Amino acid sequence: MECASPADLSPIPEAEAPRDCPLCPRLVRFREECRDVHPSWWNAPVPAFGDPDAWLAIVGLAPGKHGANRTGRPFTGDFAGELLYATLLKFALAKGEYGASPGDGLQLDGAVILNAVKCLPPANKPEPSEIATCSNYFEAALAALPKVRVVVALGQIAHVASARALGLPSASTKFGHGAEAEAPDGRILLSSYHCSRYNQNTGRLDAAMFESVFARAAELKYPR
Repeated sequence: MECASPADLSPIPEAEAPRDCPLCPRLVRFREECRDVHPSWWNAPVPAFGDPDAWLAIVGLAPGKHGANRTGRPFTGDFAGELLYATLLKFALAKGEYGASPGDGLQLDGAVILNAVKCLPPANKPEPSEIATCSNYFEAALAALPKVRVVVALGQIAHVASARALGLPSASTKFGHGAEAEAPDGRILLSSYHCSRYNQNTGRLDAAMFESVFARAAELKYPR
């Protein structure tokens, strides 16, 4: 897997970055460091995962070092993925079993997972210029998913990136758990606290809170 192209694994290959994307020098340096230390890991831009006919797009921040950057699949192999995939399975947005590995056979049905930033950032914190640079890929991904009706953004950075991509004004589109905004084209942005280990361990987010966002998304599946 470590030699595959992101496009080879994506439901929207036309919107993927090349394996050795050169656009963000700091992220390139960190990628090369990870390849030196962990040569068997994915260590490349992480492609979208899910259904090309999805009605729901879930947007994360960026790959986690020991999760998607290692496995090559969003939210796979780290703590955040446990709650995310359990929730998708509960709402019939996934089929199979989550085994924390891209070879577990899990499939998404009606949902697709994207990241605002495709490459692993140091300390899990992309710089504003890196978010802006990767917005070209993020916006291309949304454009390649014409059936998406609802976008669920996990965390503030994903919320801001999603609002911008959907044409929502940043000043009036505030982030908050359960926040909801309608884009000019009718798509709906829902926001959630990120399902990170930190947020779960501190009680900022629990399973019921997280599930409530997906329950609302299900209500919004069909236009009024």
